Amino acid sequence: MYAKRKKRKKHKKLTWQEVLLIIMVVILALLLIFSRGFRAARRVEHMDNGQDGVVLAGMPQGWFSTVPPPKQQMHLDGHLQWHGQHHHQALQDHMRHKDLHNKHITETRHAHTHPSGDGRLYTIHDRDMMDNASGFGDITTDMLLGRIDPESDEAGFEEISRKYANRKGMFLRREAMEAFTEMHAAAEKEGLQLVVLSATRTFSHQKRIWENKWQGVSLLHGGILATDIEDPVERSREILRFSAMPGTSRHHWGTDIDLNSLQNSYFEHGQGKLVYQWLKANASDYGFCQPYTAHGKRRTGGYEEERWHWSYKPLASDFYHAFAAQISYEDIDGFDGAETARAMRVIEDYVLDVNKDCF
Repeated sequence: MYAKRKKRKKHKKLTWQEVLLIIMVVILALLLIFSRGFRAARRVEHMDNGQDGVVLAGMPQGWFSTVPPPKQQMHLDGHLQWHGQHHHQALQDHMRHKDLHNKHITETRHAHTHPSGDGRLYTIHDRDMMDNASGFGDITTDMLLGRIDPESDEAGFEEISRKYANRKGMFLRREAMEAFTEMHAAAEKEGLQLVVLSATRTFSHQKRIWENKWQGVSLLHGGILATDIEDPVERSREILRFSAMPGTSRHHWGTDIDLNSLQNSYFEHGQGKLVYQWLKANASDYGFCQPYTAHGKRRTGGYEEERWHWSYKPLASDFYHAFAAQISYEDIDGFDGAETARAMRVIEDYVLDVNKDCF
């Protein structure tokens, strides 16, 4: 007998609507897979690009903490368009933070500066900062050169009270003034008086000091006249022992003060010695440092030692780095003897060669 053949079940044919639905589901699934893969690839790409970039200390780990390096020819604004205005503001705030300057440079500026085509002197840190953002808040060229009006309400200065100074009409930036009043009070408790003799100087003020010496109106250190020195470069060298060229003085920045006496000998005996010992031991607690210490390991050249000159580092450090990045010898002009600035290397050997504790 023949075995009965099993009857095959007839499969129901798909309608065209069902076929279309299946195709649409497959397409959507493929699009979803592709989209996720593309986003993951972009994140990896950003992280890879950051290997040669600048990783900002204190920023969250991940792709946002990386700023594109200069070789990629990317400006900060272009980079931030990827991430939106929220990240833009966060990054700007971070880069303006003073610790970015104070914690990442531990070597001397003199040993690590490199000339650029436009006559400025940059460190690797400065180049990174300029390629990615200003890095110096609102510090302008005029502020660095002393072309300012401290009496203007918009300038951010405060007049120093006669309680702290030997005369009226002197100014400091408000943050520096607040720190000084605290330091003054602490010294007073120890029976010591800190008296401000000089503070912020404008370009015109420094020009008057410089040209009076250059023209022989004022005596130089040692009782000599600059006009007795015929060679302009040597004349500048002698004046630069204790006086800055206009446009190159730290006093332009509103962060520096001269205290008690303009003679080092005052700080070697009696009350002056006690004041200097106290400042060396305690000034840093209030943010102040002595930029012009004796020549030696910590400082190789430039101005002579100035035991009276103290600088408010939290602000002055930003001005210091901004000066190195923004000012060239073409900017140092407008006074007698300006032509000697390059020969005297006033940027490298005078403005930037300071006590390492001050930057």
